[in-house]
Amino acid sequence: MKLSLSALTAAVLISTAPWAAAQNVAIVNGKPVPTSRADALAAQVAASGQPVDDTVRAKIREEVILREIFMQEAQKRGLGGTEDFKAQMELARQTLMIRALFADFQKKNPVTDADVKAEYDKFVSANSGKEYRARHILVEKEEEAKAIIASLKGGAKFEDIAKKQSKDPGSGANGGDLDWAPAASYVPEFSEAMVKLEKGKVSEAPVKTQFGWHVIRVDDIRQAELPKLEEVKPQIVQQLQGMKLNQFQQDLRSKAKIQ
Repeated sequence: MKLSLSALTAAVLISTAPWAAAQNVAIVNGKPVPTSRADALAAQVAASGQPVDDTVRAKIREEVILREIFMQEAQKRGLGGTEDFKAQMELARQTLMIRALFADFQKKNPVTDADVKAEYDKFVSANSGKEYRARHILVEKEEEAKAIIASLKGGAKFEDIAKKQSKDPGSGANGGDLDWAPAASYVPEFSEAMVKLEKGKVSEAPVKTQFGWHVIRVDDIRQAELPKLEEVKPQIVQQLQGMKLNQFQQDLRSKAKIQ
C-alpha cells in the first residue's frame, strides 16, 4: 500500500495514539471518517507481513483522511454520476464479490491431508522406477546416423559429434546430454530403444522417431529420486486448491441458464 503524506498534515504523524477506542478516525469537513476504514487498511498492511505499529497507524490515519478529502471533492464535481465511473464501479463490485465467493468456497472445501496423500501417491506411482542419464545425436537421414555409429565404433567421441552434427538445439550444444529423466519422458520409439541399452552402451542401429534419426547412448541408470511428502506438500495443496476451484467454476457455468 502506497501512503501519501503532506507537509500540511505532518503533525498527524506526531500522534501515535491508536484509533481503536474511537468510533471515528476523524471528522473531515463535518463528515465522520469511521475507524472501519482504517482497520481495513491496517489489515492489508498486516497481511503483507509488515507490523502495524504506532507509526504505521499514524500513516494509515493520514491516508484515510486524504481519501475522504479527495472523495468529497470528486463528489462535489459530480464525477460519481458519469457512465464511465458507474461502469468501473460495477466491475470493481463484481471483482470483490467474486473474490469473496471463491474465498468462501475454499474455506468450506479445504484440501485435507488425505487429499494430499492420495495425490502424492499418484505422483510416486507415475514417477517411481528407473531414471536414465542419456545422450543422443539427432540427424535427418538414416544414412547419417549409420555413419555416426560407424565413427563411434572407430573411436570418435560421442560428445564431439553431437556438438557438430546433432539437429537437437537443446542437447546438441551440451554434447547430446539429456540429463536425468524417466523413460516415459520420451516418445515411445526412443524410450524403448534406450531402456534396452546397458550403462555406457550406444545403440547398434539408428532409432527412428517423429523428429528424425537418433543415435543413443546411456551414460548412467539409477532409481528415481523423489521428494518426500513434506517437501512438496505446499505445492500439492496449492495444486489441489486450484483444481477444486476450477471444478467449482465449471459446475456453476454448466448449471447457468444462458439465452
